[in-house]
Order: sequence, then C-alpha cells, then structure tokens
Amino acid sequence: MIALLNGNIVELNESSLTIDLGPIGYEVFVSHPEDFVLGEKAKVFVCDILTQDDHYLVGFKTKEEKQAFLDLISVKGIGAKTALAALSKTTPAELREAIIKNDLGYLKRLPAIGPKAAGQILLDLRGKVVEAPAKVKKSERYVSIREALRSMGFKVKEIDPVLAGLDDGLSEEEALRFALRGLAKGKVKEHV
Repeated sequence: MIALLNGNIVELNESSLTIDLGPIGYEVFVSHPEDFVLGEKAKVFVCDILTQDDHYLVGFKTKEEKQAFLDLISVKGIGAKTALAALSKTTPAELREAIIKNDLGYLKRLPAIGPKAAGQILLDLRGKVVEAPAKVKKSERYVSIREALRSMGFKVKEIDPVLAGLDDGLSEEEALRFALRGLAKGKVKEHV
C-alpha cells in the first residue's frame, strides 16, 4: 500500500494534483489543493482507495488530516469521496472538537454530510476521538506509558491530563509510578 509520495507538483486543479516521481506521475485527489504549490516539491501523505468499481489515491498535507480522513471512512455509510468532501470545509482540529462537543449542527453543515451521516459520525467516533493536551501532543516520550495505562483499564481522558503534568526528564519507571499515583488520587499533579 502506498503511504507517502514525495515529488514535484506538476499539475494542480480544484480537486486533485499530479505529483511527478521521476518516470511516473500520480494523480492524487485532495481536500485542500490550496495547501500545495504548482512547481514545488511536496510531501503528500496518501491513502490508496480500492473499491469494486474504482481505484484512486487520496492525499493530505499532514498526518493529522490523513488520520481525520481514516476516522471518517471508518464510520458506517461514509465513503472516501464523502469524507474528502467533508474535509474540504474543515480542519482535523475543528472536526475533532465538533465530535468531542457532540456538535451535530456543525457536522451537518459539512459538504456531503446530512443529518443521518452526522449522527452516525457522532455515534461511531465519540469516545474514539479524544482531545489530547498540548504537552502530550508535542512529546512522544510517554507513548509506551500511555499504552500501558490503557491496557490497565484507564481511559485516555483520564491518562492524558496526568501525562501532560509529568516532567520530560523522568525515567519511564518514574513516569509510570507518578502517573499511577496521579490516577489513583484522581487529580492532575505537576512532577518536577
């Protein structure tokens, strides 16, 4: 499966781009063509879409946008073209916020998303999409601890605030110990 294309943008239109990779050029459908510049080198994160009737690439400027697309196509009844149309009028952060806040009205205003699809997005993605504190997003330092705590039965919304309060200088053993203490007390505590 193709995950990333890195080459020159040789054609750009309102719904797709063509990226030149030497002897081969790939057409990639994108939700935000304005993120790319004709004639410049670009890195495009892609999903290879294969259906009974079609085969094409969908691309994104960031991994976050690609993940938002993957989240949307995991929803019952939402295909790649619908997800791409919806993402053309939102950002991954706005989409995540709408899901977290249960904002049916915002989702219904997205292209190709009607009331039924909006309700299904909330039903299928609520609980899976969690807003992470900025410190956790910046650092990948405590990913293994986060997964260990999840395997112990803690929820992401409990874990992330505790991990955000941890100092980056802690060993993994210390960080796990402090995180467990913080979770046991039920409050976020700064550890220096």
